Amino acid sequence: MNNKQLRWFLLIIISLIWGSSFILIKKALIDLTPIQVGSLRIIFSSITLFLVGFKSLFKISKKQWFHIFITSMVGTFFPVFLFAYAIQQIDSSIASILNSLTPLNALIVGAVFYGFHFLRKQVLGILIGLIGALFLILKGAEINPDQNYYYAVLVVISSIGYAFNVNIIKKYLNDLNALTITTGNFVFLTIPAIVILWFTDFFYLEETQTTTNSLWYIVILSVFGTALAKTLFNRLVQISSPIFSSSVTYLIPFVAIFWGILDGEKLHISQMFYGSLVLLGIYLINKSK
Repeated sequence: MNNKQLRWFLLIIISLIWGSSFILIKKALIDLTPIQVGSLRIIFSSITLFLVGFKSLFKISKKQWFHIFITSMVGTFFPVFLFAYAIQQIDSSIASILNSLTPLNALIVGAVFYGFHFLRKQVLGILIGLIGALFLILKGAEINPDQNYYYAVLVVISSIGYAFNVNIIKKYLNDLNALTITTGNFVFLTIPAIVILWFTDFFYLEETQTTTNSLWYIVILSVFGTALAKTLFNRLVQISSPIFSSSVTYLIPFVAIFWGILDGEKLHISQMFYGSLVLLGIYLINKSK
């Protein structure tokens, strides 16, 4: 499989995994707080990554550790908590759609801070995809007027963090193995997550069936949605552009909406049309050479 085929394969696999992550977060929040969900997600992911990738840490140079630290903060630490708080207040499918702002932010951040160039056709693709995503959001707000959309800002902040993450990896960490980058990220996250969890009432929770179910949702989310998916995503960034890799956020909503409908969330037929605009945007972005 050449790099062109591999990047499309990774794009689809990651979108399936991350698209399913939103409903897992929603289910985990049934009996746990956002702080507990975020902390446990990091801890379980760390255990998984250290078991398979600890030896790879020795490949990281002293100079690269700084960039590993920055990506761990903007690409993982803050987003796992912000998304948990957001999904507690708005539908998981809407949160996934808001996350579609990432490619636009990646383009702006890459051009302003990291000297990356982009083509006119890519800008057009991003704008079309963004328009489709915005109409999806507006229709979702119309269908669910009782939800607190102020929390949607947390998802937007996370998308900006993701934009910095992909550009830093592309510019400064492109020579490192994807597993090495991901494992290195969690070197900085594990202890803070344990400390944060310690100051919650998690260790005093009564063991019930819903608590056990919530923990299993987090385990699945951590192993697949964080440890595996972030490793695959880092590899995608290395063999493609920041804009292409971040366009995974355009596909994620379709998976998240599917799970949301199964869980009773509402979807209007017009949203399918707006979703087609998102796909058109992806096509234009990735057709550009």
